[in-house]
Amino acid sequence: MTGEELLGFTYRFEPGAPGGRTLLLLHGTGADENDLLPLGRMLDDKAHLLSPRGKVLEGGMPRFFRRFAEGVLDIDDLKKRTHELVDFIDAAAERHGFGRSRVVAVGYSNGANIAASTLLLRPDALDAAVLLRPMFPFEPEERPRLDGVDVFIASGRRDPLIEPGDADALARLLGDCGANVEHSWSDRGHPLGSDEVARAAEWVAARR
Repeated sequence: MTGEELLGFTYRFEPGAPGGRTLLLLHGTGADENDLLPLGRMLDDKAHLLSPRGKVLEGGMPRFFRRFAEGVLDIDDLKKRTHELVDFIDAAAERHGFGRSRVVAVGYSNGANIAASTLLLRPDALDAAVLLRPMFPFEPEERPRLDGVDVFIASGRRDPLIEPGDADALARLLGDCGANVEHSWSDRGHPLGSDEVARAAEWVAARR
């Protein structure tokens, strides 16, 4: 399906119940604005869904920021794209009329990394975050205050792309910044399992 355009982002917006939260759906490498819509509905069938396509292309595959190699992030580009993403959220809230204070990021892989970066660089931009297979993006120059921000992290012990210590370091960093972090581990690889989606949905439902 063809998406709308805003600030250089192609995106989809699906309205939910009036006054409900908005799930910001951030896809992984090679996906697009349609990919995580079913996941969004599984996590909260009453939420507004805001799903942008990453503006960076790697071999024709959309991403949210550049990388130098697998597992080697272009941190300068990540930081730049993080601020662009927050500008997009603000503009989309104005266009579609959803509550700016109740935006929950749901990111997978590359999308989880820019969601984590958003927590570190723009801590007021998100109410909560679901980080599915994130890496440790960077150590911020100044640690933000994330008091009251809830974060769910889902990691796989057999994930060939992410070192277990990397995910643990991110959970510790966010917790040290004041976030309420739940770090869930499975014996899976990089793809998500249905049991992990169900656990994430339970976590989201507990935060209505």
